[in-house]
Amino acid sequence: MHESTTIWIIITQSVAAGAAAGLCVLHTVWRDDDNQRPHNRWTLLWSITLAVVFLFDALTGATPAGPTHHALSIIAATALAAAILLALPVAQTFSDGPPYRWHLITATTLFTAHILLLATGTITDRGELRDGTTHTLLDITTFLVPAAIVGTYLTSTILRTPRRRTRTALLASAALAVTLLVLSYVLPGPDLRAALTSAWLIPLVVGLEILALRRIRHGQHAAELQSSMRDAQARISNLAWYVKDPHALLRRAEDEARTLLDDASVSGTIRTLSRGRFVTELAPAGRNVADPTERKFLFALANIVSSAAERHALADRLSRAAYTDALTGLPNRPSLEQHLVNALERANVERSRVAVLYADLDGFKRANDQYGHAWGDHLLVLAASHLRKTVGSDVMVARIGGDEFVVVIERAGTDADLVALATKVRHEFQSATTTRSVPRISLGITTWEPGTQIDPDALLRCADTAMLEAKRKKAGVVLFDQNLESRVAAEARLRREIDEAVDQGDFCVHFQPIVDTTTLQVLGLEALARWEDNGTLRAPADWLTYAEDSGLIVSIGNMTFRQAFAATERFDLPVAVNISARQFAEPSFLEDITDAWGERAWEMLTIEITESALLHDSLQTASILEQLREKGARIALDDFGTGYNSLARLASLPIDILKIDQSFVRDILTVPGHAVLQAVVALATAHGLEVVAEGVERVDELEALVALGVTKAQGNMLGRPAAAVPLR
Repeated sequence: MHESTTIWIIITQSVAAGAAAGLCVLHTVWRDDDNQRPHNRWTLLWSITLAVVFLFDALTGATPAGPTHHALSIIAATALAAAILLALPVAQTFSDGPPYRWHLITATTLFTAHILLLATGTITDRGELRDGTTHTLLDITTFLVPAAIVGTYLTSTILRTPRRRTRTALLASAALAVTLLVLSYVLPGPDLRAALTSAWLIPLVVGLEILALRRIRHGQHAAELQSSMRDAQARISNLAWYVKDPHALLRRAEDEARTLLDDASVSGTIRTLSRGRFVTELAPAGRNVADPTERKFLFALANIVSSAAERHALADRLSRAAYTDALTGLPNRPSLEQHLVNALERANVERSRVAVLYADLDGFKRANDQYGHAWGDHLLVLAASHLRKTVGSDVMVARIGGDEFVVVIERAGTDADLVALATKVRHEFQSATTTRSVPRISLGITTWEPGTQIDPDALLRCADTAMLEAKRKKAGVVLFDQNLESRVAAEARLRREIDEAVDQGDFCVHFQPIVDTTTLQVLGLEALARWEDNGTLRAPADWLTYAEDSGLIVSIGNMTFRQAFAATERFDLPVAVNISARQFAEPSFLEDITDAWGERAWEMLTIEITESALLHDSLQTASILEQLREKGARIALDDFGTGYNSLARLASLPIDILKIDQSFVRDILTVPGHAVLQAVVALATAHGLEVVAEGVERVDELEALVALGVTKAQGNMLGRPAAAVPLR
């Protein structure tokens, strides 16, 4: 052991080395929790260096004079210089001090010179020259001067510390360290100087280490706070999926913020913007949030509340869109179906009646086309409002498509009450507006009785059928009853039979001759579709209307065309074919008839079309008829006088033949009837139209037609429709 070093100095240095090593362990642990802060790395490195300083000071003091003692003293001096130099970045990171580049370069140069003097033996570890002179100018220059440079930087940096208590503590520690260092050079006695030389760093070390530990602990606390903030955000995010009230969710966010920030004044507001957007603000009252972590936390909570409010608002809009009619605001078909099922189930338990009213606007399409879609939308909104007002707010009213509305009445009254309610709905709608004429409402009523089968679809179909019957009979209101049910069943059965007959080829063509009124010679044929049902012909009046409504008339008409075309070759006579309005409206009509006729002479074909078909789309119809006439086909206007055309329109119609309806032929022997036919024949002759009289049943009718100049006629007296052509 060095003779001038006492045992207690060695023990003190060893304890200080252990304390510094312990601080290194703490720094390492806390650095893992907060390794993003740069001062943690510098503090850890500085603590390691201080531990080395105290350790090698203790080893140097415990080692006798010699090479080992000399080497240990060099290491201790080097570590001490490094510790002093590391105080520069440590202080700079803690207090945001000025740049220390030139301080570091100057101090490093002088410390290096001090270590070189110590290594070459020019001075000893106690600052003595070989001749025993103490604290030479070299020693002061190479150690005290760089230490003073570092101390000056530390003082200026400490003064930048914003906290007054921290600044005072650091200045006191630095002043004590400087005092001890100066005393180590001034006081007599090698043991005391050695003790002060080893102890002068302790106040500064303690001050800076306490500050570092406080900073690390603050970082650890900040990390824990951030973790708690993330947990709070996760809790609010989870709640956002269940709490649909944005204000309730905001209150929960306020509670989380108040607890974590320890500020009871934190409060929030939520405002609704356009297009379903929301903005939420969350902040303490009376102060601005300076901490960026707190600002970020409050902003995150506010953003969660806003996003949740927007998400729930969007979900509500989508739900309303899925179950609500966008135009009228009424429930739509899916909502009606769900409500009707629930209503029937409740009524089955309560043993009460359920009524369904099916409403439809008469002539809505015509009004929509005449006045525009805006007026049509206005009518629908008007009808919806009228229905809700008339039936009551506690009754389900739904729009299921187009101009169709359905009313579901639970605990319904008697049939008379329901008819009275429907009649009120129909009559009072007329006075809903005075700007333009309003279509009337036709309503069908059906009821469900307890104990019967629960079938919502069947209930709607029955109400729809009653409504269609009200339109057909122009009655306005019809109650679905047993008679209507039987008729509907018969129509459904007839539809199935027609469908099967078309598939099985039971429809055929009979030909009625068109004869010369004077010679009775057969001049042409009219092809008429007939239905052979098990060897018996079914009257066209029994099935023609249903074939038109179902669209099967198109298939029947195409079959009639094919057989009529074959008849021209078989009988070598022109053929006239009736075209229904439904068939004529088919987009492929012209293409189909052109392909079916092929290379035959078009002069052998006459297309008979009714006045109602001409009214369907006058421009399109005229274009198609003109194309057929250009090919050579002739156009006949069938049943003239029963439709909507006037005598004045004959000149503008693309026709060649005028067929007088049999209702006019029957009245030919009366004065008014004869006058009408005479005017028709005269006008047709003036326009160059050929006249054919239909339904000639008596000889006197034929003679009167000949007297009027009608040259062609057809009727049962002249020849009934048959598969073969009857010859006179």
